Amino acid sequence: MSEEKNILSFDIMQIMEMLPHRYPFLLVDKITECAPGEYSKGYKNLTMNEEFFQGHFPNNPIMPGVLQLEAMAQCAAPILLTLPQFEGKLALYAGVENARFKNIVRPGDRFEMSVELTKLKGPVCKAHGVGTVDGKVCVEADMTFAIK
Repeated sequence: MSEEKNILSFDIMQIMEMLPHRYPFLLVDKITECAPGEYSKGYKNLTMNEEFFQGHFPNNPIMPGVLQLEAMAQCAAPILLTLPQFEGKLALYAGVENARFKNIVRPGDRFEMSVELTKLKGPVCKAHGVGTVDGKVCVEADMTFAIK
């Protein structure tokens, strides 16, 4: 018999209860799937109204790579914050390795994120994230988080 997984999802109001981020730094609109301690999937719908598009770059709007990484980190947070030992805590970036930017993210895109927990030891974890638009990989990175 197969073991049933507890798959959760979170709308924007639930995400704001979990994360301290607010506009313009709340970079995830919905968590579509979250298996606590395992993986999460979510997305950010991008419009020309995003503040960063005004200056990055005029007449050629591109989502900054560092904000793509931040969006993936925010998508990763529920993987940990849904575990009983970390409920109500804060997940902080502790490092990024092997970041690769492969395609541009623009206004009108739906930036989809998938993050998998690869290691958890005490209050520190490692995860691998992939960000895509229309099925094309835009960013990929190994991230480290610390729970405070």
